[in-house]
Amino acid sequence: MDLIHPQLAAFAAVLEEGSFEAAARRLSVTPSAVSQRIKVLEDRLGQVLVARQAPCRPTPAGERLLRRVRPMLALEAEALADFLPEGSTDASARTIAIAVNDDSLETWFVAALARLHRQHGYLFDVRVDDQDHTLDLLRDGSVLGAVTAEAKPLQGCNVHALGTMRYRAIASPEFAARYFSGGVDAAALAHAPMIVFNRKDALQWRFVRRITRARLAPPVHYLPTATGFVDAAARGLGWCLAPESLIEPALHAKRIVIVDPSRWLDVPLYWQYAAVRSSTLQKISQLMREAAASALRT
Repeated sequence: MDLIHPQLAAFAAVLEEGSFEAAARRLSVTPSAVSQRIKVLEDRLGQVLVARQAPCRPTPAGERLLRRVRPMLALEAEALADFLPEGSTDASARTIAIAVNDDSLETWFVAALARLHRQHGYLFDVRVDDQDHTLDLLRDGSVLGAVTAEAKPLQGCNVHALGTMRYRAIASPEFAARYFSGGVDAAALAHAPMIVFNRKDALQWRFVRRITRARLAPPVHYLPTATGFVDAAARGLGWCLAPESLIEPALHAKRIVIVDPSRWLDVPLYWQYAAVRSSTLQKISQLMREAAASALRT
């Protein structure tokens, strides 16, 4: 049962599921009914809201509307829950979209999701991006909340500090002896192969500029996996930055070394979410902060 207007429900479903057909299955209607609802909504607003592609994406006007509709869906689920038998979690089963960086996902974040599901029955749609870019997903309405490196709240959002993730520069002992025997300086960093998560990942470049004050062009491997970073470094693929909590086992086993123990990179993380009076978002925010506090530096 939906409390919000069927046209808005269809609009949100298409963008969450990625197609008119998948939205129709979720809403138990035909794809043509979904298409008609979207068309009527677009006619009412005088704007194209959905880019008909694979997957469907919101237009700029659709992003503005989606930012308003997503919090409404969370409030709708809470309103329905008030009329369900005690102990029922049916209304809580609406999927909650959250954005997070991969390093948090691989360390403390899943513990928070597990507690939330166990205690409240929430389901999650987790979107992964670099911590410098997760806020874009909150800005365009794709998610209700995001773990981000940005402290300044978006308009219409609340923000809480989670803590600081400390990154260390690591490599295999053989790699470090080959490239950094004379120290970690501009000459060494210009020639040592570097492992980068993807082309959005600026951590390694920030570390290099902090040390050298120069823009170098070292050889680069792109490897989009947080846990794979440590193994790749241990196998001599290159050097990289990795969270302290992920490197401890390999460090203890002497598969890797910290190439410069006197330097590190600290990245403060924040939880930003839609500023609506939602008990769901309050519970999520509370457990996010508790889980982060056990893994991040204060």
